[in-house]
Amino acid sequence: MGRLSTEEHRAWTALRTTYALLHQRMDQQLKRDAGMSHLQYEILARLAAAPERELRMTSLACAVAGSKSGLTYQIGQLEQSGLVSRRTCPSDVRAVYAVLTEEGASRLSLGAPGHGALVRELLVDVLTPEQLRVLAEGLGEANRRMQAAEDCGGSFG
Repeated sequence: MGRLSTEEHRAWTALRTTYALLHQRMDQQLKRDAGMSHLQYEILARLAAAPERELRMTSLACAVAGSKSGLTYQIGQLEQSGLVSRRTCPSDVRAVYAVLTEEGASRLSLGAPGHGALVRELLVDVLTPEQLRVLAEGLGEANRRMQAAEDCGGSFG
């Protein structure tokens, strides 16, 4: 039962094409407005929303759907720019946390207005409220299932 029906293939193609186009446009907007990539913006936004503006690297990798090595590289880039710092956990030296700095919060606020406006223009305003609800429910369920199955354990350096 691996083959997709015509309607299933149509939905899959629409999802992957829309994601690619959204990601490309958001990357352009964020580089122009805040000097960062879409992935870096997502990392900073996740940290800004977290308690104490910090997350364990393993949790952050799961949240942004990135590999541990890819996240380590991105955090290194953000750290060099002064937007993020790292700290170890006193009770578990294997646990490394990424922490949003004041400079990181300021840079995030530079990109946020344009980012929100672009999401609204390219996605929110072209869908009906019912389409948005169905999209959020369907993709939310897919996300929950994938994250539940994801191996997010392990240590970070």
